[in-house]
Amino acid sequence: MHGPSNMSSGRPRLEFRGVTKRFANPRQGGFVVAVENVSLSIADGEVVSLIGPSGCGKSTLLNMGSGLDPVTSGEVHVDGELVSKPNRHVAFMLQKDLLLPWRTIVENVELGQEIQGVTSAERRRRALDLLAKCRLTDFVDHYPHQLSGGMRQRAALARTLAVDPSVLLMDEPFSALDAQTKMVLQQDLGRTLADTAKTALFITHDLVEAVALSDRILVMSQRPGTIITEIAVDIPDRDNPMRRRQHPKVGGFVVQLMNLLQIEQAAA
Repeated sequence: MHGPSNMSSGRPRLEFRGVTKRFANPRQGGFVVAVENVSLSIADGEVVSLIGPSGCGKSTLLNMGSGLDPVTSGEVHVDGELVSKPNRHVAFMLQKDLLLPWRTIVENVELGQEIQGVTSAERRRRALDLLAKCRLTDFVDHYPHQLSGGMRQRAALARTLAVDPSVLLMDEPFSALDAQTKMVLQQDLGRTLADTAKTALFITHDLVEAVALSDRILVMSQRPGTIITEIAVDIPDRDNPMRRRQHPKVGGFVVQLMNLLQIEQAAA
């Protein structure tokens, strides 16, 4: 099993310290508290899933972790550095692939490196290598509209990894795909995260997906969102989600998570 490993400094890769986020409420006045006093840390090479009721602030946490949205109070750190704006240590992958339609697949994967100033030869080498790992070698010169939804998401994963981030933030990247394609991409993601030893925080509503991909699962409460439970997934083969799905413990984890979510819904 490819589980969490400790950085030589002992620091977590990603850390939220007492983070609260409030948004102005223009209709009723005052503020809406989206998340409140959230503290969590993710070790180097660890994959953590975040689940919770709709509207509990999961995506808000990722936006703050990426530096796209400032915290109201508390702090977010990546590699020990305070996050106050978007930075190259963090990459974001969303439900939509957001590939640029006028660029080929390989050119899309090169985009982040291009912005970083990587030389054309090096960014092409890195892009082709990642596209090979994502099984897209035969489609590097195609345009996004010529690929299926699953292939576009694989290209989006390659683009995310191409900038060599310390932390991947993933907001339901497979939710728009059919069940079969989703399982194939879960397998790709599991193997890729293990091979590259990347650290990831992953939002999903699919409880089996959470168990199949994660070292730990964090459960959030209704808004204002807080972390109410942390579950360690002590099942081998995190690098092989297909095999992990077949483990007899999976059903027990799913029932446990369902019960926790039902309790939160009932408390609303």
